[in-house]
Amino acid sequence: MSASTQPDDYIVRDEATLQAIYGRPSGAAVTKEVDYLHPHYQSMIRASPFLMLASVGPEGADATPRGDVAGFVEIQDQHTLLLPDRRGNNRIDTMRNILADDRVALLFLIPGISETLRVNGHAEISVDPALLDRFITHGKLPRSVLIVHVTTVFFQCSKSIMRSRLWDPELQIPRSALPSTGTIVADIARDGSDAAAYDAVAPQRLRDTMW
Repeated sequence: MSASTQPDDYIVRDEATLQAIYGRPSGAAVTKEVDYLHPHYQSMIRASPFLMLASVGPEGADATPRGDVAGFVEIQDQHTLLLPDRRGNNRIDTMRNILADDRVALLFLIPGISETLRVNGHAEISVDPALLDRFITHGKLPRSVLIVHVTTVFFQCSKSIMRSRLWDPELQIPRSALPSTGTIVADIARDGSDAAAYDAVAPQRLRDTMW
């Protein structure tokens, strides 16, 4: 961890100071939080094709994207979510973290909707064949299914999405405005990778390994 370059007097180090700066939440900021999947929150989950999954382990914290057709996260009951783990890069950082510390946080996003949904809970990794079969897609099974036992749920107000104009098509930029994936791999890995060759096969490779 790098040392802070800020004068020590300006670093917040206790909750009392933090409360003095921000005050305490009240009204809907508090009452909208529940310990179960309210039907309204279930509607948001079913409409979401994308979420961020946060975990923490011995090596630190991690956040990873998860996405599929809207409704890919199954609501088993008011206290349980089922999240299939599709084919990926096999780093399994999240899975390792869950083995060490089962606490997770999920942030659901819905295209065009400014509110997001936050779900906190505890997760376990299942490879039960019957459970995997429930999530077969394009003839492929998920590697595993995360069973998330919900502890708190609440929606996040729309300010961050509104400020960022995340869904505004006028702010979309062409992929060519940023370094290509091949260029990033070649420049960072410095393993002799051919950036042009990498980029040439990447689109088809992604399509072939989606599931």
